Amino acid sequence: MNLLQLKKLKRSAAFIAAVALLFSVSTLSHAGRTYAKTENPIVLVHGFVGFDRVLGVDYWYGVANNLSRNGATVYTANLSSVNGSDVRGEQLISFLEELKASYGHSKFNLIGHSQGGFDVRYAASVKPELVASVTAIGSPATGSGTAEFLLNTFGDDPLASTLIYNSLNLFGSLIETLSGDTDPQNAVAAGHVLSYTGAAEFAVLHPQAMPTSPCGSRDHVVNGIPYYSWSGTKPFTNFLDATDYALSITAKLDNEESDGLAGRCASHVGLTLRDNYKWNHVDQVNNLFGLRGWGSANPLSVIRGHANRLKNQGL
Repeated sequence: MNLLQLKKLKRSAAFIAAVALLFSVSTLSHAGRTYAKTENPIVLVHGFVGFDRVLGVDYWYGVANNLSRNGATVYTANLSSVNGSDVRGEQLISFLEELKASYGHSKFNLIGHSQGGFDVRYAASVKPELVASVTAIGSPATGSGTAEFLLNTFGDDPLASTLIYNSLNLFGSLIETLSGDTDPQNAVAAGHVLSYTGAAEFAVLHPQAMPTSPCGSRDHVVNGIPYYSWSGTKPFTNFLDATDYALSITAKLDNEESDGLAGRCASHVGLTLRDNYKWNHVDQVNNLFGLRGWGSANPLSVIRGHANRLKNQGL
């Protein structure tokens, strides 16, 4: 082989390598745009004293945008900030029916955080034809120690309980106003469903995929609907996050490892993918402004990965 032929061969090899690289980048880019493209839309459901968006800040901080960039169709529900899950569940069903009527969707992948986990279970129980899958994140399915403490401590004191409940109702109304909504508030109903007794009563009415033993599991596909859950166990994760300090206190009210408001075993519903992320209750939805512990899993990546799981199952 002479020098001229060698140079031509090198140029050809370089050209082929460049084409291969461009193809690889294009393929990865396309895969990224469809990684979370589920068959059915994803609906994000906030928890107690939650919202969709307030003063430009999302409750699910960056989650919807991240999923959308990866191909998912995403909607964010805005339910009563403070109310029971029978009322919030009916509000969620109405929201799903509006989406169905407006956009032609038939089913939805519901992802609920905290009390939102109760709401999505309610919707799947009452209107299973609207639900493709249910995912509960940091949801105290068997009750929260904080709610139980408040009920036991102030429940028999009319003055104290009235003061607490009225304050929560006012706070919920403020959140509703700031988020552009006027849903009713009922702190008594919210506190009850999140207590041990109320959560047990809720599970009797809506038992789908609830474990029959503490920290157990159960067939996670019920009426053709798969149920998933995950949670964290580290109340304090970042000293810059103001919510960590409060969660470090409320975590002591649970009788097990906790994210600050939901116990590790209490969060089990359906197929528990993981129950010990190094997250607290707020980290799980990428708040406060994405602050979390060093080296902990990125909640955006975890939720996006779950969307890919749903996609691969044809959901």
